[in-house]
Amino acid sequence: MFVQRQGIIIYLQSLKQSKILRKFGNIHYVSKRLKYVVLYCNMDDVDRTIERLKKFHFVKKIDLSLKPFIKTEYEGKNSERNKEYDYQID
Repeated sequence: MFVQRQGIIIYLQSLKQSKILRKFGNIHYVSKRLKYVVLYCNMDDVDRTIERLKKFHFVKKIDLSLKPFIKTEYEGKNSERNKEYDYQID
């Protein structure tokens, strides 16, 4: 139902070219001070998109977001307390 997406962080020479990046995916954030763009696209198209982006002369560096690969299931404090105590009756 949901398509897996991954973020691509693209560092640019100038922000004038940030509008060109719209055709590669959804622009999530543009940093004016650090001159980078966070672009989201489908995980199936990430490799192809990176190869196309590297061909532009205004792209300095490209990084991938690791968010899809990070475990986001956390355990609460209550479950840790229950693990510490042994409730066996002697």
